[in-house]
Amino acid sequence: MPAREPAPLVRHVELHFSDESKAGATHTNLSAVRQDGPHLWLAGDETATVERLTARRRGGRVTGYGDQRSVRLADLVELPAGEDEVDVEGIARSGPWLWAVGSHSLKRKRIRPADPDARARERLAQVVREENRYVLLRLPVDPATQLPAREVTGEDGEVLTAALLGGKGASLADALADDPLLGPFFAIPSKDNGVDVEGIAVHDDRLYVGFRGPVLRGWAVVVEVRPQTSGKDPHRLKLRRFPEGARYRLHLLDLGGLGVRDLCPDGDDLLVLAGPSMSLSGPVRVHRWLGARTHDAPALLRAEQVPAVLVLAHGEGEDHAEGIALLDERGRGGAKRLLVVHDSPAATRHTDAGAVLADVVDLKG
Repeated sequence: MPAREPAPLVRHVELHFSDESKAGATHTNLSAVRQDGPHLWLAGDETATVERLTARRRGGRVTGYGDQRSVRLADLVELPAGEDEVDVEGIARSGPWLWAVGSHSLKRKRIRPADPDARARERLAQVVREENRYVLLRLPVDPATQLPAREVTGEDGEVLTAALLGGKGASLADALADDPLLGPFFAIPSKDNGVDVEGIAVHDDRLYVGFRGPVLRGWAVVVEVRPQTSGKDPHRLKLRRFPEGARYRLHLLDLGGLGVRDLCPDGDDLLVLAGPSMSLSGPVRVHRWLGARTHDAPALLRAEQVPAVLVLAHGEGEDHAEGIALLDERGRGGAKRLLVVHDSPAATRHTDAGAVLADVVDLKG
């Protein structure tokens, strides 16, 4: 275990969003981030879009990201519930594809401050299923615009299509419904230690899905799948079977009782942003899943196989680290650098120019 003190801040980076996105509170509900050359892909968990920002530099160093382009997911794929909120919780970028995943979670209504006791109980008893949360999206990125499109023709003439895994009876949740460990938790709302997807990463044809919840007697869950285009519809995905015949592999990680908040590839390893599974402020760490890419069977990973390499600061009721991305720069001693974005950013993260501040820290492990 590394030092318990949070990693020193290298610098802040400004994220500049459009007035429309700020009106929709995307900048205060960030849930996913991935670097892609000069671009940064982000998503908020209250929209049905993904956002692309472009780097702003001073003296050769990135000082911020702006020039936002917003991509409406309903323009690219047929979402189960049209333009309703998707609750994107993870973004990945690999080859010609941008991937995005919804939370796959039930939602329990919140108690509002002005609710009388009886109404508060009524709201707390209401559990909602929103079909757009149960999607996994694969979007081809047009080389000319560097933006996702419904269809892109590759250099070899192959047509790459935007596609999704989702809809009743055809989602990742349906594929996992009979799993003896995960299955029972699909009936439990996300912040009650029910299913709550919060990160994805891609290695070659393997896609890793990280679960904030459930945490099973202290063990976090990552599901590995191999999505491919359906032979019946080029805009639909199906799960390719692994050599052992299964359509998924379920990995259990000892993250010290924390759940997965994001996943980020780093060579053959996966960086795992870990935090509380429930609605509370608590420890936030980055763990390294050593040799994740080399596992060819469902794994049970003990603490020494997923060591904590970084401790991150967290606020009380604010400043929740929700996404991490490796940057194309090095720190002191050649350390890799990590960008961290936050949900519910503190007031000190809001600049006079209307930007919100992300953190850059050195990754020494």
